[in-house]
Amino acid sequence: MKKCNPFPLAIAAAAALACSAALADINVGVTVSATGPAASLGIPEKNTIALMPRTIAGEKVNYIVLDDASDTTTAVNNTRKLISESKVDIILGSSTTPNSLAMIDVAAEAQTPMISMAASARIVEPMDAKKKWVFKTPQNDIMMSTAIVDHMAASGVKTVAFIGFSDAYGEGWHQEFSKAAAAKNLQIVANERYARTDTSVTGQTLKMISAKADAVLIAGSGTPAALPQKTLKERGYTGKIYQTHGVANADFLRVGGKDVEGTLLPSGPVLVAAQLPDSHPVKKSAMAYVEAYEAAHGKGSVSTFGAHGWDAGALMTAAVPAALKKAKPGTPEFRAALRDALEQIKEVPGAHGIFTMSPDDHLGLDNRARVMVKIENGTWKYQP
Repeated sequence: MKKCNPFPLAIAAAAALACSAALADINVGVTVSATGPAASLGIPEKNTIALMPRTIAGEKVNYIVLDDASDTTTAVNNTRKLISESKVDIILGSSTTPNSLAMIDVAAEAQTPMISMAASARIVEPMDAKKKWVFKTPQNDIMMSTAIVDHMAASGVKTVAFIGFSDAYGEGWHQEFSKAAAAKNLQIVANERYARTDTSVTGQTLKMISAKADAVLIAGSGTPAALPQKTLKERGYTGKIYQTHGVANADFLRVGGKDVEGTLLPSGPVLVAAQLPDSHPVKKSAMAYVEAYEAAHGKGSVSTFGAHGWDAGALMTAAVPAALKKAKPGTPEFRAALRDALEQIKEVPGAHGIFTMSPDDHLGLDNRARVMVKIENGTWKYQP
């Protein structure tokens, strides 16, 4: 009987193993609020996932996208499913602050890095053993609060009425805006709340009007943020109205109509990218997203929420090559290496700003990530 030479078989096996390692897929789990009250945030984020790279550093990337329907319990269940069933290496999402906060325990327990597309600083602060696994792309509330307060003070505003969502988004904004307002000696003369699903805010509006505030700040996001403003207009309020960067999409303009004309808000540069001077440090990277999204969905379709998703992808893309040098996708070691690489990101350009992370800063944005915008004739106008 002829004996086989074992070495060619061994070489073939080693080659197959090496090939397998080289072709290991990177699995990315995504949960967004594509339906429910936050759908105007989640839909452009979901659309943006389709624009993300399918290969990074030579490795195939798979995206598993789930809808959490703007519900915290569903967001948590999605996160568990993506980790336990799809064996993802990283989680992107969710769209809202309450959902993202609820997901942190799951991601930390599984030691899977998570990049949130929601705004509250509470998602990444204060840093602890759980939040070391969590990063986010939207600007912190204090950064945007300071921009609003500076504009108010320069415009002669002395008193402000506040109304926000009755959840972590509204509470976070009231906390940070109060700090910024105190620094400029602005007085908050009313403090109201409403639910994202409410259909009337008449009682809260009457209280704000009776306070005779020079300006009103509405701390909401997506289309539900239009309700207080429409009610204020119906009741004859003539003061200045400010919104947060949570309304920066076309759906808000559509739902608000003429009632949101003149609204002032801080935003990421991407919202008015084409209007920025060429010298603006974020214009080039912001326009790259605008052009990619509009090529797929039509002129004027871009929203800042989709751009938060784009920036989550940019951070992931920047971190993967370093992680691949330490471990193979699909392993705990790769997830840990990916977390470490995200924390070491330096000067990565995104649609909203330039990201530089550190062990104590899992947002990594500075004032290059904000501009002031005004709604004029149903569109966004950059305010130099």
